[in-house]
Amino acid sequence: MTVEARLKELNIVLPAPPSPVASYVPYVISGRNVYVAGQVTLTPEGLKYVGTVGKELTLEDGKAAARLCGLNVIAQAKAACGGDLERVKRIVKVTVFVNAVPGFTQHPEVANGASDLFVEVFGDAGRHARAAVGAGSLPRNVATEVEAILEIV
Repeated sequence: MTVEARLKELNIVLPAPPSPVASYVPYVISGRNVYVAGQVTLTPEGLKYVGTVGKELTLEDGKAAARLCGLNVIAQAKAACGGDLERVKRIVKVTVFVNAVPGFTQHPEVANGASDLFVEVFGDAGRHARAAVGAGSLPRNVATEVEAILEIV
């Protein structure tokens, strides 16, 4: 099954890839790798999941926020691949930053929102190395930010 067919089967519509809001590019291709810049919880309607996990937001909110960031990562990857997600050979490495209260320990569970999405969409090629990191704050007070390295053909 193609990635596009899998997206359709999962009823996932990718957003337009968000444009950068500062002095950086959304992705860099170097050799066979695509480095996707940190993606936040941006939707066409604006930011979602604004707040701190463990305070204004629940664990489930955090997981949904990470999934939304993952959708934005896939949208950037699609743009990097000229619209052809079949070029993605593997999701290599993912870093998930979680805006959480001090003492929060469920960063891996939040990060699963993005990780599970990558496996749903890319199958075994979506399995990746990962870091789940707590942050005292994130840009615009979003709950999560996700960056990724992908191998392409």
